[in-house]
Amino acid sequence: MPKIKQDNLTAKQGDSAMFLPSISSFYVNYISKQYHEEFVKKTRIPFVNGMEALNFFNEKDGNFTYKWALYSGGHAVIDINKPTPQEDMIRKRDRSKTWLLGDSGGFQIAKGVWDGDWTDPNCPKAQKKRGMVLEWLDEYMDYSMVLDIPAWLRRIPGSSEKTGIYTFDDAVEGTRYNHDYFMKHRKGVENGGTKFLNVLQGENHTESDEWYRIFKDYCDPKVYPTTHFDGWAFGGQNMCDIHLTLRRIVDFHFDGLLKEGVHDLIHLLGMSKLEWAVLLTDIQRSARKYYNPSLVITFDAASPFLATANGRIYTTLRTTHDTKWTYKSEASLDDASYCNDTRSYKDAVVNDGHYKVFEDSPITAELQIKDICFYPPGSINKQGNVAKTSWDTFSYCMQMGHNVWSHINAVQKANDAYASGDIPTMLIPSGQSDGASFADIVDTIFSCDKREDAHAIIDHYDRYWMRIVGSRGLTGKKTKNPSGQFEQLFNVVQEDTPAPIETPETDKLEELEESIHETQFSTLFS
Repeated sequence: MPKIKQDNLTAKQGDSAMFLPSISSFYVNYISKQYHEEFVKKTRIPFVNGMEALNFFNEKDGNFTYKWALYSGGHAVIDINKPTPQEDMIRKRDRSKTWLLGDSGGFQIAKGVWDGDWTDPNCPKAQKKRGMVLEWLDEYMDYSMVLDIPAWLRRIPGSSEKTGIYTFDDAVEGTRYNHDYFMKHRKGVENGGTKFLNVLQGENHTESDEWYRIFKDYCDPKVYPTTHFDGWAFGGQNMCDIHLTLRRIVDFHFDGLLKEGVHDLIHLLGMSKLEWAVLLTDIQRSARKYYNPSLVITFDAASPFLATANGRIYTTLRTTHDTKWTYKSEASLDDASYCNDTRSYKDAVVNDGHYKVFEDSPITAELQIKDICFYPPGSINKQGNVAKTSWDTFSYCMQMGHNVWSHINAVQKANDAYASGDIPTMLIPSGQSDGASFADIVDTIFSCDKREDAHAIIDHYDRYWMRIVGSRGLTGKKTKNPSGQFEQLFNVVQEDTPAPIETPETDKLEELEESIHETQFSTLFS
């Protein structure tokens, strides 16, 4: 089979806000195994370029290439002194041609997975994890989140007992110690270390304002001349409430904390909505015009991997004017009767009526349907039972690759459509007396010479912000009761896109992750 034409998504990025696929360690582990000859000999690989076809960091052999991503220490092997062949895709990447943002694992603290008393600076468990993740970030990442403790931790049953975090103030104090530890022990950019983002938390406007007041000095070169943090990350209400997002960026500027060459990155954690992809582009362009010419705004989602873990595949994209913009995922074909079918994947799923429309990716374009529906009827799995699925682990991996391309492609096409004049319903300024567009409003806000004037304009458009829903089901509403937001924060969004953030409903993906982490690497060659 001839090699398909490579799709260089890096070259298509332009000056839009940048989507970062939050890479599953299952995906990393599977690709990394290819570097070991005995695994390759025992694996069915349908791609002309072998397993590297799935490695989007490989600009030579990847079926599609994209240089930017996020990877979390929460699922990685963070002991830098331990041999880790299962993470070669990350540890051996060409850093001159790729860029990686490291998540420190605060979510794992929130879930109680990284247990220990995080309010006690001398707790052995917390101290060990804190030190290991800092070394791992410094060693392998270009930018990284500091190890924050999310304020919503206390809403998860059982997490407080495992972590010692019972209140907002506990989360603040635990995060403060982590900040101080990172500042004291970070390698330093001048020594080859990572740059750090100051993560902002808070479940409502009041908490978010207080969090910013407490932690903003950690980004201030006047306060910390040599160890200050290097940019910002938005968590909690900050990343899903456009009213608060805009207000905070204005504060950065007027507090002198968005300086070119010092604070050049703002990241939004767990954002998958296409409407936000385009509005963040508007924000980035205006912020470059008035605040920092070098500013980059990034946002991540694990959606491509979560979708696959839940048996779903991206099929189509919709960016029609005055509609809800979405990449559609549908139940993926899992049928053992296709195990000997040599038709292309697209021909099989469309001609047999599984999907009305299916947009091929550079991954599925090289697949036959039998490559996914691999096991024949009655097959016995590794546990000695009759398999309930026609998929093996490689089936998951290939579909993850397809979904990653589909998600990046969707973000880029959404920005192209928006630039051509198409606007999603959410951003159409319905009911506004002045009829100003989102881009015009943001431009007016950032052009203000005084903080209070910018804040006043933001407040003036409060009704418009209410239309702009964030990935976690939140709008620009100034939430008064944070406990009332728990279910909105942690339930899977019920729409035709997969869940944008890690939630209690992501057990299937975690099972895939753990199936590798809990097994010796050598046994995976079987």
